[in-house]
Amino acid sequence: MKSTLALAGSFDRPVKLLLINQLTINTGFYMLMPYLAGHLSGTLALPAALVGLILGIRNLSQQGMFLVGGTLADRLGHKPMIVAGCGLRTVAFLLLAVADSIPALVVASALTGFAGALFNPAVRAYLAQEAGERKVEAFAAFNAFYQLGILIGPLIGLVLNGMAFKLVCLTAGLMFAALTIAQIRALPAQAKQQEQEKRGVLLDWREAITNRPFLLFSLAMIGSYVLNFQVYLGLPLEVRRVTAGELGVTLIFVVSGLMTIAGQARVTAWAARRWRPAQAITWGLVLMGLAFTPLALAAPLASAATAPVDGIAHALVLLPVLGTAMLLSLATMIIYPFEMATIVTVGGRRMVATYYGLYSTLAGIGIAAGNLLSGWALDLGGAVGLPSLPWLALALIGIGCAAAVRALDRSGRLAASPETAPAAA
Repeated sequence: MKSTLALAGSFDRPVKLLLINQLTINTGFYMLMPYLAGHLSGTLALPAALVGLILGIRNLSQQGMFLVGGTLADRLGHKPMIVAGCGLRTVAFLLLAVADSIPALVVASALTGFAGALFNPAVRAYLAQEAGERKVEAFAAFNAFYQLGILIGPLIGLVLNGMAFKLVCLTAGLMFAALTIAQIRALPAQAKQQEQEKRGVLLDWREAITNRPFLLFSLAMIGSYVLNFQVYLGLPLEVRRVTAGELGVTLIFVVSGLMTIAGQARVTAWAARRWRPAQAITWGLVLMGLAFTPLALAAPLASAATAPVDGIAHALVLLPVLGTAMLLSLATMIIYPFEMATIVTVGGRRMVATYYGLYSTLAGIGIAAGNLLSGWALDLGGAVGLPSLPWLALALIGIGCAAAVRALDRSGRLAASPETAPAAA
């Protein structure tokens, strides 16, 4: 943790503020969201289909609008979009505190997602611009602060939710209100960039979509998001399958969060000394695929054990799951800073937020499709008596993504930018 704090402290004031902002954003968001489904199905007694619809609207309004949020940030400025997004989430969370009708809940959920679509691309673009040549280090610190918010947010929410869900909403809403005011007053306005040719939004989107190096890199990286999402899908299901309990699910997030917070700065520095960005991403993807081998090896043994587990046996059956979670965290620590910097490299500096927005939208589509296929593979593995099947398939996805990124690197596409090599697009 000391190395992470030292890294964060080495940047200028705008980057430090952006790191604190992201910590606060994630703390407020994860303070509330893990408990929203329980509030909808329990306190409000909504059927599961409506709960799924409301939560799905939040995800769709965020993932589907990232490109719009990124475009607005490029045209209106990064700071205004960060402020607008935090202000809108204030309204959304305060509305969740009082909403008890379907229309109000749908509006609050949609506003929550759209707020994220406004500030997420803007924060990353602002950070990339302010960090200059230190993008990789800046995004390493960013990921550590990001994970810290994910770690402490649910713990605060757990305490508040024990009293009343409305208290969770009010606290999270007030946090975002305070953050909005703090950003208006403290976050510096960026220096104006060189005036660009005025043209329509559709032309900007067309440029981004037809930027072949960017598009190929985005498609090659989609699998990594599918693999990472298994901490929310495959790993919790496996914990419940082998232990019939929830303790292991909590341990997955605690172990992953603590690893990132404590080790991100050192891992990034180690990788930067040994590899170019594309090489670091490639080896990180290889590790991400190999992360599922402990589960693939242990799944048949866990299936053979039918007796309830407790004590030492409980810890032993959790080891493969926690091993996979730790390897996934290490792989993400290697990949993420170089991945965020590479988006700027292949996208160029004129529409950084637009490229981040489009990249997130493509990742969101990939996660949705990947969840469907992952769930199908998990069901199929259980039905045909091959519990290792889904984990082997996920391992192959990681290796395939690594091969794709390596091929792009060897072809020179990941060193190209539309600004320096227009023909590449």
